[in-house]
Amino acid sequence: MRMMVFLLLAATLAAQTQQPKPIQIPSLPQNPLPDPRPAAKTAPAARPPSSSKPVVKPAATKAATAAPGPLSLNFPRLEAFKTPPVETATLANGLKLYLLENRELPLIRGTAVVRTGNLFDPREKIGLAELTGTVMRSGGTSSRAGDELDEQLESIAASVESAIGETSGQVSFSCLAENADQVLAVFHDVLTEPAFRQDKLDLAKTRLRSSIARRNDEASGVAAREFLERLYGRDTPHGRRIEYEHLNRIDRADLVAFHDRYFFPANILLAVEGDFSAAEMKTKVEKLFGGWTAGQAPVPPFPEVRRSAAPGIFVAPRPEIPQSFFHLGHLGGRLADKDYAALAVMSDILGGSFASRLFVRIRTQMGWAYDVSANWAADYDQPGYFDVAGSTKASSTVQSLRAILEEIEKMRSAEVSPAELERARDSALNRFVFYFDTPRKTLHRLVTYEYYGYPPDFITRMQKAIASVTAADVLRVAQTHLKPKELTIVIAGDSKTFGRALDALERKVEEIDLTIAAAPRAAKTDPASQARARELVAKARDAVGGAQKLEAIQDYLARTELSLAGANGYRAQVVDRWVSPGTYRQDQQMPFGKITVYWDEKSGWIAPPQGGVFPVPPQIGKQASGEVFRFFFRLLLSDRDPDRTMNYLGDGIVEISDKKGNTVELHIDEATGLPRRQIFGSFGGGGAPMVVEESFLEWKEIDGLKTPWRTRVDHGGRPFAEVVMQECKFNSGMKIEELKKRP
Repeated sequence: MRMMVFLLLAATLAAQTQQPKPIQIPSLPQNPLPDPRPAAKTAPAARPPSSSKPVVKPAATKAATAAPGPLSLNFPRLEAFKTPPVETATLANGLKLYLLENRELPLIRGTAVVRTGNLFDPREKIGLAELTGTVMRSGGTSSRAGDELDEQLESIAASVESAIGETSGQVSFSCLAENADQVLAVFHDVLTEPAFRQDKLDLAKTRLRSSIARRNDEASGVAAREFLERLYGRDTPHGRRIEYEHLNRIDRADLVAFHDRYFFPANILLAVEGDFSAAEMKTKVEKLFGGWTAGQAPVPPFPEVRRSAAPGIFVAPRPEIPQSFFHLGHLGGRLADKDYAALAVMSDILGGSFASRLFVRIRTQMGWAYDVSANWAADYDQPGYFDVAGSTKASSTVQSLRAILEEIEKMRSAEVSPAELERARDSALNRFVFYFDTPRKTLHRLVTYEYYGYPPDFITRMQKAIASVTAADVLRVAQTHLKPKELTIVIAGDSKTFGRALDALERKVEEIDLTIAAAPRAAKTDPASQARARELVAKARDAVGGAQKLEAIQDYLARTELSLAGANGYRAQVVDRWVSPGTYRQDQQMPFGKITVYWDEKSGWIAPPQGGVFPVPPQIGKQASGEVFRFFFRLLLSDRDPDRTMNYLGDGIVEISDKKGNTVELHIDEATGLPRRQIFGSFGGGGAPMVVEESFLEWKEIDGLKTPWRTRVDHGGRPFAEVVMQECKFNSGMKIEELKKRP
């Protein structure tokens, strides 16, 4: 009976909500370890190149005081990379160990790289690897819950994290050297014996459901997602996406089985770097992991990319925005390909800096695009992709795309100039400085090469290859690898603005359906499911005080205080009043004023802080109807309401729905009978769908009824607020006329 205030606040604070940033894949591998990737590959958003225009200063008045210009500065050539001594060993159980002493700071950091990934997700359970990687850490271990681990590690400024991406899994730790033994023990337990507690799995699934609901919020993200899904194919492991139906099929047993299959010693590379003696660290690791004898058959190769060209223009209609976001490209190759060095130089000349051809023509000279970039995004063990990305005014969409196509053809028709070649080569070579500028990066890069089967000196070979690229090489790889007829073009924007003008590009045009598939029912409405649901709800009813007391409630009053997460002490006072069977009023006293909402099951009114009284808008009316439906004490009587249906979803979860379309998942502790949380769909800022989760953290008994006294609320998988009850009354004689009274 408290959610209305949260939903109204959500609309107020929507602009402050951070959106996940797209992964940006550079022309050379910047990350020392293969970063865990989301369930679907994510194309980099177009971005301004890293270089900047020089600042022109006035000439000095006296020659004697004139400062030397930047072109007069001389720098020594980069020396060959010197790999620090890394001690390697393989334990008796097959675990491979890499140790690098680094006494600069009193820190120790380590990462276990596991040969697994979401490419191994079963077709019907997409998201299993991602959930496993998340709940390994959040779900705690067999001896301690995840929240206990949080407190322990935070108290000593340490961390242990886990994640699984597309082609690797990682469990990592970081700590002060003095706390190494304590943190290594936690790291060992998370890696070898995660508990996968149900409540944390539920939370992780809620967050993924929220990401599904929000995946069309950002037009730039839509363009990137649709581009890669078309390149790799929605029906392949490389291009598929998580849907509600997949999450509904995943349970705790699936996570346990996934961990058992891929997390065994012979399938892991463990790299540790920091302030320690290599001999002593090796002894510690052997003592910790020597008894871990889990074994499995060798992990098979990852599924290969098998995708033919998907040429054409695909439009994701976004009429609400005045600009277009686009991606244009096709499948590419691997980092180990003999032509990669020349392709990296080529893409830099085409669109890798402020001096690149695309940026100069489309952004600087014509002013059509807000940004534009090109990238040959090769991958370690799978074909990457060629991508030209950017954003432009909707009215300039077709002109920008035509100019890009023309510049691609120019790359294929004539050699680049000596100045362009030199700039691009130098830019690529200068980046090598940052690949080995710390011992940690060096170690992790060596482990990455080992993981993907690359030679240890691969980076040195690549440095030499880039330095030797010629203009003829650039022309040759452009003619060989750039395929204009196979280009996939994805645009997210207002198609009414550019519409028929796309015909000028002489390619087939197809509109993308952005509809998010609704979640099917997670359990069949069969007698067995209904019987188990009734049994569990009856147990919950008895746990809070019994059917007789619940049925006797005719009115209810609750005064609560809301503390908004991360809002520097924001407080709101909320009064909820309810009169049977479904009349509801909420008064919210906030720092910026008072809001009152009244609802009588059919209609209602709202009084905002600015004054006046207005009919409840349809969306808020839907929310108010949901509040009445979820009134906690009546929810536990759902089996006695002929207008309600109940199904058992497993793991103590009962789905309750009514004929008005309201649905809630009630999670019940099967041992005590007390409800743990309720999860339901609602709307956030701007009307976007959102998943809301209320977790009951503390109970108090009032007039013989156990009542949720402290509640944590998550919106879209993120902490939103905590609510603490100040006063609770049942059957105080409240009348509907009191609730109807307008401010």
